[in-house]
Amino acid sequence: MNRYGHIVRLEHPADFETFRRMARRLVAAGISSHRVLWTTRDDAQGVLATMVPAQTLPEPSATDAPRAPRRFVELARLVACHSAADRYILLHRLLERFQKEPRLLSIATDADVARATTLAQNVRRCAHKMKAFVRFRTTRDRDGAERFVAWFEPEHHVLDLVADFFVGRFAAMRWSIVTPERSAHWDGATLIVAGGASREIAPDGDIHEDLWRTYFGAIFNPARLNVRAMTSEMPKRYWTNLPEAALIQPLIRQATARAGAMMAAPATAPARSTRPARARREAESRSRSLAANINSLDDIAEAAAGCTRCPLYRDATQVVMGEGRPGAAIMFVGEQPGDQEDLAGRPFVGPAGRLLNRALQDAGIERADTFVTNAVKHFKFEVRGKRRIHKSPNAGEIEHCRVWLDHERRLVRPKVTVALGASAARTLAGHPLAVGRNRGTPLTWADGSAGFLTVHPSALLRLADAEAKRAEYRHFVDDLAAVRTMIATVTPKH
Repeated sequence: MNRYGHIVRLEHPADFETFRRMARRLVAAGISSHRVLWTTRDDAQGVLATMVPAQTLPEPSATDAPRAPRRFVELARLVACHSAADRYILLHRLLERFQKEPRLLSIATDADVARATTLAQNVRRCAHKMKAFVRFRTTRDRDGAERFVAWFEPEHHVLDLVADFFVGRFAAMRWSIVTPERSAHWDGATLIVAGGASREIAPDGDIHEDLWRTYFGAIFNPARLNVRAMTSEMPKRYWTNLPEAALIQPLIRQATARAGAMMAAPATAPARSTRPARARREAESRSRSLAANINSLDDIAEAAAGCTRCPLYRDATQVVMGEGRPGAAIMFVGEQPGDQEDLAGRPFVGPAGRLLNRALQDAGIERADTFVTNAVKHFKFEVRGKRRIHKSPNAGEIEHCRVWLDHERRLVRPKVTVALGASAARTLAGHPLAVGRNRGTPLTWADGSAGFLTVHPSALLRLADAEAKRAEYRHFVDDLAAVRTMIATVTPKH
């Protein structure tokens, strides 16, 4: 005996819109989900003809219409694309339950919610696979126009779900995607989704597939082969319709031998044939040659101009070397150039530099009698809107730039090298050095030379409280005055 009382005939297996319309009528009429048959069959002469079509039920009024959260509509649209035979019964039952359990979707452990969520995840995964594994082949329409046709056998009914993706991706092409249940056709202006067809409608291959297989074989990296990961991303059920599938097993079998040959082969330099690459290679070569024969500050500047020791050179406007008097008694070392220094090509010319000049004057030191430079010679920044915001260099960038500071110190030979902030102190000490604990007292740097540590002037600029800023400025001036006193007692290290 037929246990169903009502029947809903869907236009196709993923006919969500018909489900949505009919489910509202069924729930409003109080017809239980276990009394409804959802089908795409047309059986006017058979047992289905004895059931009441849901289409005959009245449309519910605004007050009688069942309610469901927006999340359920999105979830149901995906679940309707699944191949599970009971998917519409499940969705019907969930809609019934929402009328008394409006927060049902928040109960992840509920059996119906958990199953619907799993079905939706399966559909998303299948849609992703379809986008990745559809392979078009060239053919001709009756009018002689070029058309690209693909045969695909998805695990679930996802063609309607992904058709718009292919329209956006291949808008200028005329194409058709054929599956057993549904077919999508695009003529450059209109998308038509209709019934399915058989495999014979799609061509077996085209002139481009040998080229595609050559490319696939060329990019296959045997050293990175992970068969489990590969078959997870490219399940074997899709291999039948992939032209490159014939290569997969041979490539897997040869992978161990090919990886061993790659490891045994001598290293080769990458090809660098473009004009910028040639210019960069020449600059690097000139920089290495100059760095081996540095005898003046001008030599340092010329050699550092082609420095590519760390990636900072790629975004900076130019290298910013130190400036001042050779033989200066005091050398000030900051962290790195700022925005204005990067543009001008000179150190300490921005707001922090102007504050340093004022503090030096108040401490009785002429900047012209000093040498000012930075631990890192390129500006490191991040873009925010139209501004370039300073970013602190990391330990590797500081270490790569140490060679230029070492040359500057060797040629200037200051009595005292003053570190302005923690980055400069790390460079000179060879290890992290806390500013708060070591500020204001004579130090000995890693090379045995006399040193002193104070704050970077930019730290004063960041203080918001006016009184704190004045007090910290006085402290900074006192530090500089202590350096002026210190140089009278220090013999420069030769």
